[in-house]
Amino acid sequence: MDVLAVPQNREEGWYLSLMAPNTKGPKFAWLDPSRLYCNSQALSDCVKDLLKPFQNETIDLVAGIDAMGFILGSAVATALGKGFLAIRKAGHLCVETRTQDYSDYSGREKLMEVRVDVLKPGLRVLLVDQWIETGGTMRAAIKLVENQGAIVVGIAAVAIENSEGGKWLKENYKYSHCIPKELQAQIDSQYLEYFKNFSV
Repeated sequence: MDVLAVPQNREEGWYLSLMAPNTKGPKFAWLDPSRLYCNSQALSDCVKDLLKPFQNETIDLVAGIDAMGFILGSAVATALGKGFLAIRKAGHLCVETRTQDYSDYSGREKLMEVRVDVLKPGLRVLLVDQWIETGGTMRAAIKLVENQGAIVVGIAAVAIENSEGGKWLKENYKYSHCIPKELQAQIDSQYLEYFKNFSV
């Protein structure tokens, strides 16, 4: 597969076929979506799809979650002509921060932080991450934003799995992701059929 090639007919979610399966074992996420970012058309189409539900929303700032959410979030911010705020794993910012504990997709307890000099009451923020599996990371980011009085306009990711946490996010916040309905069951079972033919 030529990662940089663009098909003549770009069907809905065509770029998802660029994602690669996990080859490193259970300590890693079940797939790697980041390969689609290498294809400029794929990244552009992904961003456009993510922004469709928010066309009539006022968004003041885009916030991306450490680490892969930085890539997609920056692309979304650029498309909107808005600024980008990094929500970091704790210990990386050299300024005053607020912190929030959470459990990631692997069940590990972690701490997230955000600087205190950007988020203000009433500021409307779109939260972006690469993938939402259990929802713990996104919920921590939501708390960091809302605890400073800012408003979460919505959440966006390449995919939101229908885990307990994923369903909670979908029920409580406006959201967007790039998964066509016919692929959701494969995403939820954490195995895409095209992996059978996958070659590096």
